[in-house]
Amino acid sequence: MPEARNVAVSFAHRLRDAGHLAYFAGGCVRDHLLGKEPKDYDIATSATPAEVVRLFPGANEVGAHFGVVIAKSKGHMVEIATFRTDGSYHDGRRPAEVAFSTPEEDAHRRDFTINGLFEDPESGEIIDHVGGRADLEAGVLRAIGNPVHRFAEDSLRLLRAVRFSTKLGFEIEAGTWAAMREHADGLKRIAAERIRDEFSRTLVLPARARGLDLLVDSGLIRHFLPEVLDLIGCEQPPEWHPEGDVYVHTRIMLEMLGDHAPLELCLAVLLHDIAKPPTRTFDEDAGRIRFNGHDALGATMTEVILRRLKYPNETIDSVTTMVGRHMQFMNVQQMRTAKLKRFMATPTFPLELELHRVDCASSNGFTENLDFLLGKREEFAAEPLIPPPLITGRDLIARGLKPGPHFKELLESAQTEQLEGRLGSREHALEWLLDQIKDS
Repeated sequence: MPEARNVAVSFAHRLRDAGHLAYFAGGCVRDHLLGKEPKDYDIATSATPAEVVRLFPGANEVGAHFGVVIAKSKGHMVEIATFRTDGSYHDGRRPAEVAFSTPEEDAHRRDFTINGLFEDPESGEIIDHVGGRADLEAGVLRAIGNPVHRFAEDSLRLLRAVRFSTKLGFEIEAGTWAAMREHADGLKRIAAERIRDEFSRTLVLPARARGLDLLVDSGLIRHFLPEVLDLIGCEQPPEWHPEGDVYVHTRIMLEMLGDHAPLELCLAVLLHDIAKPPTRTFDEDAGRIRFNGHDALGATMTEVILRRLKYPNETIDSVTTMVGRHMQFMNVQQMRTAKLKRFMATPTFPLELELHRVDCASSNGFTENLDFLLGKREEFAAEPLIPPPLITGRDLIARGLKPGPHFKELLESAQTEQLEGRLGSREHALEWLLDQIKDS
């Protein structure tokens, strides 16, 4: 038995020994029934928060007002929540008040039937008050009770429905889907940070392209990333993009990413052509569609979008860099060695290489630039792409030069000579520097 489950079982025993009901609840029960190892365990109990804290000294009362206490052991955290019913929701996020209740009432206040199951930790018996087991076996995601009420209580459940459907491959039940589409504007009440986190969790799933389709078809994406909708029907030159419009191209790329693609790469793929709609023109002379400058404008739009969703600066910097540079891959075979090494030395380059791979594989199928870069990566692997400089600003000052714009130009020129292999030692670099000073 995995240690996380051992810890949770021991906590449940402690609660039971004190005379309280204690069941595993929610996602850990769902995952267990699906044959997956739960990442963490939640316990639902008849014990009040005060009683839980007495039984688990040092426990964290993170949500005692809502009946939630976090207990820890051996590096594992277990959420212990008192059976409850929720009062009215005024902000589309959390109830104004709660009342402690029974297991059945607690199950009925949860979001989806597959998350409303309990498990007896000792016998393994599944306690199902909401029909969740049948939906789990049928592969159906269904809101508990009236879906309109469930989504009105907490509108983030709209995005959670997309994530669970994407993660599990479950079909969303017709009534639940209708309520999602009808009440998609409930996301207006949700903080950008909560939307960001839920969206990110969907985007990194292996079936992320399906998740994107659900966000689009439900109308949810209109309320936090409407720019994506402009990709639909934005036609591209068929000789370069036989797969279809920009949206089709983007979703195929998302589909082609590996199962464990990092968030920054997923965001860059989603947004790499985000500026094609506003830059689309038709070149009459050439008889073809063009998107001049969509990479530069795309980087600007990407920054606006990611700041709107409150992504961290580090994420924003990485993604905007990738979007802004994705068209430069067509020129790599013409780059001088120094420029190529600088290009490849950018921290995001490994992710950009994967973006380029799926960009081509999803459209024209060209691999020449990818193959060239993979070969160069092997060729350059013996030493750092950007080695320590042979000369520094101190060398310039020692030779009577005053700091200024010329400093940067000289140092960059010296680095270029070094990267091109024409300066191999500090001695040669200093000789080169003297020649540059004489000629200036």
